[in-house]
Amino acid sequence: MSRFKKVGNAVYTSGVTGKPGDVPTQIRNVFQKLKTTLEEAGSSFEKVVKVTIYLSDLNYREQYLNQIWNEYFGNLESPPARTTVEAGLGPEVYVEIEMVASP
Repeated sequence: MSRFKKVGNAVYTSGVTGKPGDVPTQIRNVFQKLKTTLEEAGSSFEKVVKVTIYLSDLNYREQYLNQIWNEYFGNLESPPARTTVEAGLGPEVYVEIEMVASP
């Protein structure tokens, strides 16, 4: 499995989980992993256009995700579009995130 795929003017990341840790730790771990992946692909968080977030409990969106999201994207003039859904992710996995960015 590739961590990312470049197609035309887009970089697509694979879904990334942040295990181990509690919910906020996993969310931050995922963002850090995706930051590294995007940099390897020649992109960055500033170039992200779409984010899909899978949470094991949708209540985590208000409890943790929105605050951490603002740490990474809150200073951007135009933050990326975001979809957040609840999904079964496996034992002690609370979040999975994938991104689409320009190179």
